[in-house]
Order: sequence, then structure tokens, then C-alpha cells
Amino acid sequence: MIAYRSVDDIPSSKDLMIQVDQKNEAILLPIYGLLVPFHISTVRTVTSQQDGGHSYIRLIFNVPGAGFSVNDLPSQKFPRSIYVKEISFRSNDVRHSNQVVQLIKTLRRQVAQRESEKAERATLVTQEKLQLSKGKPIRLSDLWIRPAFGGRGRKMTGTLEAHANGFRYSTMKADERVDVMYRNIKHAFFQPAEKEMITLVHFHLRDFIMVGNKKTKDVQFYMEVMEVVQTLGGGRRSMYDPDEIEEEQQERERKNKINSEFQAFVKRIGELWEQPHLKDLDLEFDIPFRQLGFHGVPSKSSAFIVPTVNCLVELIETPFLVITLSEIEIVNLERVGLGQKAFDMAIVFKDFKKDIMRIDAIPSTSLDGIKEWLNHMNIKYYESRMNLNWRPILKTIMDDPEKFIEDGGWEFLNMEASDSDSEKSEESDEGYEPSDLEEPSESEDDDSDDVSVVESEEDEEEEEDSEEEEGLTWDELEAKARREDKEKGDESDSEDERRRRKVKATGKARAPDIRDSRGMPPKRPKVR
Repeated sequence: MIAYRSVDDIPSSKDLMIQVDQKNEAILLPIYGLLVPFHISTVRTVTSQQDGGHSYIRLIFNVPGAGFSVNDLPSQKFPRSIYVKEISFRSNDVRHSNQVVQLIKTLRRQVAQRESEKAERATLVTQEKLQLSKGKPIRLSDLWIRPAFGGRGRKMTGTLEAHANGFRYSTMKADERVDVMYRNIKHAFFQPAEKEMITLVHFHLRDFIMVGNKKTKDVQFYMEVMEVVQTLGGGRRSMYDPDEIEEEQQERERKNKINSEFQAFVKRIGELWEQPHLKDLDLEFDIPFRQLGFHGVPSKSSAFIVPTVNCLVELIETPFLVITLSEIEIVNLERVGLGQKAFDMAIVFKDFKKDIMRIDAIPSTSLDGIKEWLNHMNIKYYESRMNLNWRPILKTIMDDPEKFIEDGGWEFLNMEASDSDSEKSEESDEGYEPSDLEEPSESEDDDSDDVSVVESEEDEEEEEDSEEEEGLTWDELEAKARREDKEKGDESDSEDERRRRKVKATGKARAPDIRDSRGMPPKRPKVR
């Protein structure tokens, strides 16, 4: 980090005040009567506080051992140097101190953003240059882009043009331009607006590109078919209001018009991709099948996920979801069971180094449809009653893949196989007979026949009693049970217990002895 090549380059000033040199990305701090320069990258934080009529500015620097990368500081070159960790100033001019702190923060943010963007661009794969078409290119106007360009100011729509070897999206601003090469496109999607507010074309790329200052693999161009924001003011309007009906008709016509424009653009691009020099790329637009879609939570919010011929996508909510079906190893449906209103889907990729893709909170009503779709796409799936911790599982597989194959591969997820094994073990236990048992004699056979006859007669009587009970009402059944309890009680009680119960019953039935305050019985009323 070099702010100034020599002392002569440092700007001179008569006023010993904190100054910000945005051109050389440095700050000048007055120390012992001199302006000492510090590169803006050495500043970690800057704060200001007001106390009475003074303002205090506090700067904390990045120094070795304070969580800052040692490679970015000259600590290796000067191992015995002493670094300034913190410095504070007091100012009588509160307005100037606030202004200086704001300038330092803005300059530091701009430099950090530039350095991070530079580091991200260093990891990008070099793309070929766009070859502009000689004639009039295929064009689609008034499009928005996602991810959007950074920076402040009013956002502007742009135009997407198809050239000889790629697309170019540009707006009226000179620095807002994105080139998407055909060879970098892995999947292309076209989704017309049906129940959504936008019609879109989406490109999922093989290598990352920069859109503004963002590194991304997904670029989307869309157009709003109706106003997303509606005015809620004014009175309540009737559904039979002619103005309301006319607005709805205009919205339908606008949606159909935009869908037809996108359809024509996609058709012309498909014809362009059929040319000999582009045919080896095997590019075509996929259209999602809405009838096979289901709701789920792939990231933070619920979204409508739809399959296409080659992918499973969600292109409305950000971050976008694009899963290539050919890269899927297995799918595990978790929390599947009776009484569950929702289940989860864990997608394991063939590249075990990639993280598991989870789609949570899928309604149980979509389970049969998802199973049918997975079978149709020849994707192996399993079911489990609980969520699995996949990181240690994949680590175990990668550590010893041969043992994983010898143990049956993914069959440890198969609940049906484990259930069938347990049933076979139970059947084998039931079918086991000891070999040292003696054969029963004839007398024992006769006794067993007599016993079986008696048991059969008792069973017939019980069946008759049960048939009679089935025809009785609740009151009749309660009366019958009461009688049986009384009979059992009379038979089981001893003589003393019956006598005690009889005395107790007669005592309860006798009228109570009621006397007045003088101890005399109450007088009987005279009957005339």
C-alpha cells in the first residue's frame, strides 16, 4: 500500500487539520506539527463523539495481530517496527469533524468495494469477445435485469440483442452492459406469465460472470406484465364497474402481448441456435411444466418450484434455484409419515463435494406427484421418517468409497428393505420347532380331542351370547350387567358381610330422630 512515492508528493498545508486526499486514497493526520499520511486501507474504523462543545475523532488502524492479513502490511519487511494502533483528536469545530469522518468512511467503502470486485474478477474464467452481427440483430426491448446493476440513481430498462456468438444487454448508461456468450450458457429458460407478474428469459451459466459488481451464474431478463404496485386510495369499486372491467381487459391484453413478444424472440433465437456453427452447443429453451409444480422452501421463503425437461427450477424469487437433473445421484424424502402435513426433500449430487440441496416444508398432498415425476425421470428416491445429517454421511463415503459399495450403497436409506428383513426374522422365529420333542401318544390325542370338543361347544355358546348381546340396546346391556354383578356379589359375599349390608341398608331407610330445643318430639299437626 503506497499513498505517496516520495515526501515531495505529500500536499503541503498551513492548517494543521485532518485532511482526506481522495486522489491518492490517503488521509493526512497532524502529529507533532506535521501532516503524516496514512493509506486508507490501514484504517479499520473511524468514529466521532460529541462531549460538551467539543468533538472527539477516534481512528483505529489495522495492525499485525489485530485480525488483519499480515501479507498486506510491511510487517515481514520491517519485523522490528512499531505500529500505531489507535489515535484520537479533539476538535472545536463539530461540523468539520463530522464531515471528515463521513469522507473517511466513504473513501474506505469505495476502496474496499473496488478491491473485493478486483479479487472476484481475478477468479473469473476469461470469456471470448463478443462478435457483433453484421446485419440487424434479434432484439427485445424494455427489459429489466436481475441481478440489478449496483450504484445509486434511477434504474433504467435496457435492450437484449442476439449477436453472432452471444447476447448483449445494455442500457442508456455507458457502464451498464453485460455480455453473455452462447458457449457459457448451460441452460436457457423461457417462462411466460400465467399467475405471475413477470414474463422472463433466464440463462444459467457454466462459469461466473460479473453483472455490475456482482459475481453470478444466473442472469435473468424480464418484463412486468402488470403494475406490481397498485394505489389503494379512493373508494371501493364494484366488480361490475365498467372502468374496472376495462382495466382488467387491458391487463389481459398487455399480458398476452408481452407473452407473444417473448415467444417470437425465443423462436427466432432457437432458429439461430440451429445454424451449423452453433448446433454443436446443443442449446434450446426449456419451458417449465406448471402442472407438475409444488410449493416448498428452497432458501428462506416459500416458492413455487417447477420441473422442466432437464432441470428443477424456481425463477421468480431470489436467490434463483436451478438444479440439473443429470447431476442428481439420489433424492431422499424426509419426515414422510402418517399425520405429517409437510415433508422435506434432500437432493444428493453425484459430486459429493457439493453441499446437499434441501427443499423444506413441501405439502404432503404433493408427495404422490413428486414420486411419479421422479420415477418418470429415472431418479432413485428413498423415504425416511426423520431428517438426516448429510455432511458426516458424505464424508464417510468419500473417505472409503469401496466399503460404501460393499455395504450395499444407498440401501441403508431403504425403509422397505429393513421392514421386510424384520418380518422375515419374525417368520423364521415362528417356524422354529425343537427336534427333541416326543411324539404325542394315542391317549393324549383322545384327551385333546375331548378337550377340543368341549372348547368348541363353549365357543359356540359364547358366539350365541355375543350375537344376543349385539341385538340388545344400551339400557338392556346395563341392566344385564347390573344383574350379573348382583348375582356374583351374592355368591361371593359371606354371611357376615350380607348381615352387615342388611343392617346398614335398614339404618339408612329409618327416618331421622328430630327433637326441639327442650328435647321433646315435634307435635303432630291436627287434622280437622
